[in-house]
Amino acid sequence: MILTLILSSVFFILALIHFNWVVGGSFGFAASLPTTVTGERMLNPKKMDSAIVGLGLTAFGLFYLIKANLIGIPLPLWIFTVGSWLIPAIFLIRAIGEFKYVGFFKRIKTTDFARLDSKLFSPLCLIIAVLGILIEVLG
Repeated sequence: MILTLILSSVFFILALIHFNWVVGGSFGFAASLPTTVTGERMLNPKKMDSAIVGLGLTAFGLFYLIKANLIGIPLPLWIFTVGSWLIPAIFLIRAIGEFKYVGFFKRIKTTDFARLDSKLFSPLCLIIAVLGILIEVLG
């Protein structure tokens, strides 16, 4: 139960950060985008992109609360079966990265984003993946 509450809270906090960007906030926005060594952004997300990610993170947080029966919304069993492994897989893949700009195995390590990714973003994604797997295995 505690792992579920921690994981859901992480998802809701990340969702709030993304929704903040939707309404014009800038907290952490520039630092969260991978850049080339010359400082060029690899991504230029629109507000709609942030909204979609925020909704997805909110759905992930709700998923774990529903799975733990903390919220009484009946869902088909297959959603729990697939979601319980898909959500951790998404974050494990993000932690591993795409081998150039993002993840533990990135080659470009000197940008501001790369340093934050190594210290915060990739470890957080790995923690999310591990928590999701633990919830499923211990559940």
